[in-house]
Amino acid sequence: METAKQVSVSLVNKPGRLAAMLEALHKQKVGFRALVVMDSGDRGTIRFIPDNYEAAVQVLKQNNISYETTTVLLVELPAQQGAFRNICQRLADNHLNIDYAYCSFAQPGKAKGAVMAVFKVNNLAKAQRVLQENGAQAHREKLVGRRPIHAR
Repeated sequence: METAKQVSVSLVNKPGRLAAMLEALHKQKVGFRALVVMDSGDRGTIRFIPDNYEAAVQVLKQNNISYETTTVLLVELPAQQGAFRNICQRLADNHLNIDYAYCSFAQPGKAKGAVMAVFKVNNLAKAQRVLQENGAQAHREKLVGRRPIHAR
């Protein structure tokens, strides 16, 4: 689990606007750890976590694209059914509101198919504590009831 800077951009919802922004970022070798595009009528909202925040912001400024930045929580999703739901439930059980969430691309250097969930929550520090505590507790619970390993 980690935090990351997310960039949000609002573009006029017309053909080519998103492609032009992505091309400008690509030319400066800015990649994405996560990206989501949402329609909201005559405008589209693009939220992304760049692999190089400073370079991404510079490209947006050079192209006169206004943006907002926020800090989000990245949580690795185990490759098991219900993993995303379980994280949402842990946050809800601790009275944390999820403003929005989406999933990332497969992460380089991680297990095949490993993805991160991106969460914008109402209390980032508390969400980190809750998920760290619950993650450690779940690990301990997995160990309970296991047969001991005996050396021969």
